[in-house]
Amino acid sequence: MNRRVKIVIGTAAAAVIAGVAAAGVAGAADSGSDDVADVADVSISGTDLGRASEAALAETGGGEVVDSEVEDEENGYEVEVNLDDGRQIEVQLDADFAVVSSDENEEGDDGDAD
Repeated sequence: MNRRVKIVIGTAAAAVIAGVAAAGVAGAADSGSDDVADVADVSISGTDLGRASEAALAETGGGEVVDSEVEDEENGYEVEVNLDDGRQIEVQLDADFAVVSSDENEEGDDGDAD
């Protein structure tokens, strides 16, 4: 295969993958249900995860990030941090990774993303 064919095939494959991903997101967003539990949480990833983790750990004074998710309604992020004393803190961030609020999570979470 020459270089041009490889580029065309790679571009076509990327477009198909992007289309499938977009269809999945659209299907989840338009599920016709108002029940939040029906929509799976979307974890933060990539550089956004690093920025969100850094902001949350600065807010809590340390600990371990055990869960994160993109918040659809608030257009921001939620990061759960386990502290050394056993408490878990939920840190809400806006779209620019600024802390909006932080509260102790009474329900707790062991970070296994069930």
